[in-house]
Amino acid sequence: MWKLLTFALVMGLVMASQACKEQAVPELTLATTTSTYDSGLLESLLPPFEKANSVKVKVIAVGSGQAMDLGKRGDADVLLVHDPQKEEEFMAQGYGASRQRVMQNDFVVVGPAQDVAGIRGMKNAPAAFARIAAAQAAFISRGDESGTHSKEKSLWDKASVNAASKGAWYRSAGQGMGATLSMADELQAYTLADRSTYLALRARLKLAVLVEGDEELWNPYSVIALNAAKFPNLQHELASKFIQYLMSSQGEDIIDNFGKDKFGESIFFSTKQASKGVKGP
Repeated sequence: MWKLLTFALVMGLVMASQACKEQAVPELTLATTTSTYDSGLLESLLPPFEKANSVKVKVIAVGSGQAMDLGKRGDADVLLVHDPQKEEEFMAQGYGASRQRVMQNDFVVVGPAQDVAGIRGMKNAPAAFARIAAAQAAFISRGDESGTHSKEKSLWDKASVNAASKGAWYRSAGQGMGATLSMADELQAYTLADRSTYLALRARLKLAVLVEGDEELWNPYSVIALNAAKFPNLQHELASKFIQYLMSSQGEDIIDNFGKDKFGESIFFSTKQASKGVKGP
């Protein structure tokens, strides 16, 4: 009986010690876009950082606007987003301590193979949007104040198509990129997508890439550290290490090579690649 009690006590102490160790692992909260998550990039990018720093990265994948709202509330330690105008506003309002361009990919206009609006092969994205509106062809918007939604709205503006003129052909999904692509596929509608998420889901979609290559479709991503004066309780040291990792040769190599084995092409380009004149596929 005493041996059993001693064994139980020892096992209890071992389990308690293990639980304490697990609880002691620091956690970094990353608020980022659905594209970095849906594409699978984070599955390649995060494990080396977690292992090297004995840290767990908690990912909150939402639209860029929502990610920055989390930052404004102090509910994230670091942001990885792609909405330049809102990023500038975020920094001007004093929520961020630093903002660095870390990578980019590009947007594509996708739609049904029959292409009722006749935009296939166009190199002017606003002109393609104008044709979609003129044809009143079904279009699915993310409608979630994400970076993709912001880009879409800017393209409608440049196409001189205002919100009031959009009819039943224009629908707002209010969801992330993956769900929006699925909705567009089901309805055989057009939509604006980041190339990475489209490629990740391409096998189950009937949508085709119809417009690509316009400079208007370049899609830069920035990493933002939060302001320690505003949010003293955040993991600022870990956030700094994470940013350094993204900008390091190791981080850049993972970014630049992601997608080659799965899709046959790189779908994100680090600042190193961009500095060589590589703007996107």
